[in-house]
Amino acid sequence: MLLAMLRHGDTAWSAEGRIQGRSDIPLTDAAREQLRQFRMPKLCAGMRIVTSPLMRCVETAALIGARNAARDARLAEMSWGPWEGRRLAELRAELGAEMAENEARGWDFRPNGGETPREVLKRITAWLAELSEPTLAVTHRGVIRAVYAQAAGWDMLGKPPAKLAWDAVHVFRVERSELAIESINVR
Repeated sequence: MLLAMLRHGDTAWSAEGRIQGRSDIPLTDAAREQLRQFRMPKLCAGMRIVTSPLMRCVETAALIGARNAARDARLAEMSWGPWEGRRLAELRAELGAEMAENEARGWDFRPNGGETPREVLKRITAWLAELSEPTLAVTHRGVIRAVYAQAAGWDMLGKPPAKLAWDAVHVFRVERSELAIESINVR
């Protein structure tokens, strides 16, 4: 079965390089205009569309033609706790070696008071087990990265094996909750 994933359009925070996490930040006017012109890849034609419940994803889904898309909380962004609204560079400068050690944990990196990528994957895996038809998920960078990392066998250390374009669709094959990359950066 195919799972396509699309990241929501830009927000003021993403444009500024701020961590959004679960903070419910709306799309920018520029993102709305880009999404009005977005054309779904043919590969996604007829797919069921499900979205994270966060406003930026719900609005993205509506702007690409899925105004009444189902919402699922398991597609929400990784929680970054009180680090939300901050920039990674600021956190690295402020926390120094502590942040470097945390980032060296890969799948087990944990923002202060937040969740790990491994925990994100666990909730996504539960959602994947329920899929019964080809689906497009309108979701977040952290969710897509966790799915991609699992499918690619990437330990989330260093650079990913391939650069993901955040304005493109990423397609995975799901078989019994196992993930494989079908194609990335589909436009």
